[in-house]
Amino acid sequence: MRIVVLAGGIGGARFLRGLKSAAPDADITVIGNTGDDIHLFGLKVCPDLDTVMYTLGGGINEEQGWGRADETFQVKGELAAYGVGPEWFGLGDRDFATHIVRTQMLGAGYPLSAVTEALCERWQPGVRLLPMSDDRIETHVAVDVDGERKAVHFQEYWVKMRASVDAQAVVPVGAEQAKPAPGVLEAIGSADVILFPPSNPVVSVGTILAVPGVREAIADAGVPVVGLSPIVGDAPVRGMADKVLAAVGVESTAAAVALHYGSGLLDGWLVDTVDAGAVDEVESAGVRCRAVPLMMTDVEATATMAREALALAEEVRA
Repeated sequence: MRIVVLAGGIGGARFLRGLKSAAPDADITVIGNTGDDIHLFGLKVCPDLDTVMYTLGGGINEEQGWGRADETFQVKGELAAYGVGPEWFGLGDRDFATHIVRTQMLGAGYPLSAVTEALCERWQPGVRLLPMSDDRIETHVAVDVDGERKAVHFQEYWVKMRASVDAQAVVPVGAEQAKPAPGVLEAIGSADVILFPPSNPVVSVGTILAVPGVREAIADAGVPVVGLSPIVGDAPVRGMADKVLAAVGVESTAAAVALHYGSGLLDGWLVDTVDAGAVDEVESAGVRCRAVPLMMTDVEATATMAREALALAEEVRA
């Protein structure tokens, strides 16, 4: 079975670990979000790609869901002693090595897709990890601060500001001019199933869909497209997705997110059992919907979620 997954960071990575357990013989291609990418200390940092790579490769900090296990922060401390920031973004010593290698390879002329493939040679994630694009795309968030509207990088909004102010708009800067990375459209076109994990529908999956040609390829693939709701009980399972959903005019409910993706793109949708009342609303919009437990408490619970998604895909296909 050839499965394509559109993945953000922590939620996408943890879902993928369950999917690998549920379908150990599947050929899985992951299209990773690069809208969160940021340049820090002269280095190219790709948080979502690295979170997938570390999680599936056994190097992730399990407690926080991002960064390396057994991390130290000597370099960050020394930079701070020189007065060099930003201090709000915590790059660890082990993590720095990844970004140094990536930046050196990019500087030598390798595209991000080739660099990602090379980095994965070390980690052996067991999936084919593709950036959504080799072109530079950065998600920016418009906010009102002290009566003035300004745009900040998504990382500043999410990590430094902790989404403490309302997002007025979310813009994937550079997406309109970007092209899908090599292999992205081919993977979609040859897939048997396409999955949207419980990643942020605006700044993770939504940013991938903003790359010209990706949404159209998924809609034209002619295979089941199944998503899992990141909203449980009218609240994000993790993070502050409600803040960016509001910015694009979408309520923070399982049904509203399904309708945001749309029946032209989505064939099946899983909601948590606490949101079983949303099933009829989603199905009335032309999307097959089922209520199942959606809390990724451990690998087996996540594998069960993945099995439910694949079962719904087969139901759609039939």
